[in-house]
Amino acid sequence: QLTPSSFLRIGQLSNVDLNEDVRELETELPRQHPNEIPHNEKLLSLKYESLDYDNSENQLFLEEERRINHTAFRTVEIKRWVICAMIGILTGLVACFIDIVVENLAGLKYRVVSCRPSGSCGFSAPDIDKFTEKGGLSFSLLLWATLNASVVMVGSVIVAFIEPVAAGSGIPQIKCYLNGVKIPHVVRLKTLVIKVCGVILSVVGGLAVGKEGPMIHSGAVIAAGISQGRSTSLKRDFKIFEYFRRDTEKRDFVSAGAAAGVSAAFGAPVGGVLFSLEEGASFWNQFLTWRIFFASMISTFTLNSVLSVYHGNAWDLSSPGLINFGRFDNEKMGYTIQEIPIFIFMGVVGGILGALFNALNYWLTMFRIRYIHRPCLQVVEAMLVAAVTATVGFVMIYCSRDCQPIQGSTVAYPLQVGDAGQPASQGREHVEPEQRLRAEQGDKTLLGSYNPMTLGMFTLMYFFLACWTYGLTVSAGVFIPSLLIGAAWGRLFGISLSYLTKGSIWADPGKYALMGAAAQLGGIVRMTLSLTVIMMEATGNVTYGFPIMLVLMTAKIVGDYFVEGLYDMHIQLQSVPFLHWEAPVTSHSLTAREVMSTPVTCLRRIERVGTVVDILSDTSSNHNGFPVVESNPDATQ
Repeated sequence: QLTPSSFLRIGQLSNVDLNEDVRELETELPRQHPNEIPHNEKLLSLKYESLDYDNSENQLFLEEERRINHTAFRTVEIKRWVICAMIGILTGLVACFIDIVVENLAGLKYRVVSCRPSGSCGFSAPDIDKFTEKGGLSFSLLLWATLNASVVMVGSVIVAFIEPVAAGSGIPQIKCYLNGVKIPHVVRLKTLVIKVCGVILSVVGGLAVGKEGPMIHSGAVIAAGISQGRSTSLKRDFKIFEYFRRDTEKRDFVSAGAAAGVSAAFGAPVGGVLFSLEEGASFWNQFLTWRIFFASMISTFTLNSVLSVYHGNAWDLSSPGLINFGRFDNEKMGYTIQEIPIFIFMGVVGGILGALFNALNYWLTMFRIRYIHRPCLQVVEAMLVAAVTATVGFVMIYCSRDCQPIQGSTVAYPLQVGDAGQPASQGREHVEPEQRLRAEQGDKTLLGSYNPMTLGMFTLMYFFLACWTYGLTVSAGVFIPSLLIGAAWGRLFGISLSYLTKGSIWADPGKYALMGAAAQLGGIVRMTLSLTVIMMEATGNVTYGFPIMLVLMTAKIVGDYFVEGLYDMHIQLQSVPFLHWEAPVTSHSLTAREVMSTPVTCLRRIERVGTVVDILSDTSSNHNGFPVVESNPDATQ
């Protein structure tokens, strides 16, 4: 129980106890020991079991190991590399599929909305331009909000009613799996299908989400399925890779799949390896590092090759990832010593905003757990968020008065235009999230320069929309919304700095947009090492390596001062028995009886078969280990 004096305690959620609201749902039982874990917390964790990461070195296991000679071991090692290659290829193909389908469905949606009677779009909907001229904006808004809500409804229905574990980005669940916790259905083929379809519909539906985060979960599912050579969802056993059907082997391949997902999303193979090391894997060795890096490399190469062919640049290989941070002016790529305090200040801002984001999302998630736990209500909430998001974006475009003339661009995508046929800066709400990010950080060929008022309104609006959206029963990630929020206020900061320094060459708004994006994402998810490399690989810019490190470290320190990271917070909200690197400092006085289940289920050295069967089939006791004793006169002791 946290006290008011712990408001600024590092690593805690200010004066908010993550388990306090859960305890209020049940009457607290009297404790026999001062440090005993509350009974209701034990019950909440009973639905999870641990994975068997330790080999049972019994007689059968030893005999199986003796039958494997040196040649067989070499064959097994070759199969590991083959599986990693397959993981990389399939993860890259899934990323390509998501990107291409999102692009085409988004284009179809825009054609439906802006259709003309000429039939050029293949539909016969009324001309929106004529409705606008006659004051029919209400019809346009209704059509836009209804279309978005309908698309999101489909994505929410398949998640809520078919596979709820596919909701969100899936990163907390994969972290728990790699930590040794068995999360039901988390790496099933059905989960992958729902995940892919759900994230496509979420992005097309205009929610404040991104498709990069779910790629990590998708890669993990692909890795788990391939390495086992069978599918529980399809009820098929392909009789291959049977040697790897143990939790230790499956865990290593899931680590490779998560890294391949990061690599495909950001075009960052090294960042993918570091992500698995920093955020996921609890077990690591040198050979695993090589295989994970190989899977990540194959993943980004597959994505790059397929998307380059799709965009008509077969030999160009210009699409290393799903996200593109745009171009940076070479003359303004450097930074000076006087900017170091500025970067630290931006890290502080990112940490504070990230802590605020996480705290608000915590209370919102607790509200959902209490009152929006039925699937039908979850679908209604997702539709409401989609409609509100569409309405807010529509109103902001209408109120915007900072349309800028667009420069020459060969990039084709929908633009919202103002009265003079010029693109509205607020129209970034209606383009794909990755295009908004590229425009805000430095690619001026897309949406031009932004008015400070526009950037401020967008930051405020998108901050609360992203916070409301994360935790919906839809497949979506928080990476892109976090980067967008940070890029917006970072660019606003850069514009202000450029004005104060009378246009100094070092005060480039695009540079500060990049730092703001890193600060905001780091303040929310608390990644440091891997996110630094991901940002450098995604931008293709090593010059800003040290500033990014500085910003991320500052954001993490400041954010941890108030609240935990978003992923760790949601792990606790799900009451998952997650084991951290170090035991809590207050756990040294605990004894075994304060954490063990009672009564203890024991087995004798010579036991009846019926007794063993009864114990193993008892669903009320999810024990994963049974003491073997000389005699068992009273099992309740």
